Amino acid sequence: QVQLVESGGGLVQAGGALRLSCAASGSIFSINTMGWYRQAPGKQRELVAVIDSGANTNYADSVKGRFTISRDNAKNAWNLHMNSLKPEDTAVYYCNAVIRVNWYAGVRDYWGQGTQVTVSS
Repeated sequence: QVQLVESGGGLVQAGGALRLSCAASGSIFSINTMGWYRQAPGKQRELVAVIDSGANTNYADSVKGRFTISRDNAKNAWNLHMNSLKPEDTAVYYCNAVIRVNWYAGVRDYWGQGTQVTVSS
C-alpha cells in the first residue's frame, strides 16, 4: 500500500517563504510525476506545480517565478519551495503522485492528507 505524507505549511506574512515536503512510501515500482495542488475555500482544487521523471516542470501561471518544485528520486520525495507568498496563496496544499506499484500494473493517482498554508497581509 502506498502512502504520501506531507510536512511543512503554516502561517506566514505576505512576502515570506515556506517549504512543503512530501514523501511516498510503500510498494512503489516507479513514480511518473510528482506534484502539488491547492484548494482555497469555495474554490476547486487547482494544479500548482508538477515535475516528471525527467525533471521537467510545469507551474500555474499564478506561481511562476515564485515557487519551485524539486524531487529526490532516491528518496521518493519532493518539495515545493514557495517564495514571495501572497494572501491569495492561502489554501490547503495537497501533494500528488502518479505511481506504478509493480512492473505489470497501470499507474494511478495518490494524494497526501493536505496541509494548510495561510498568508497574512
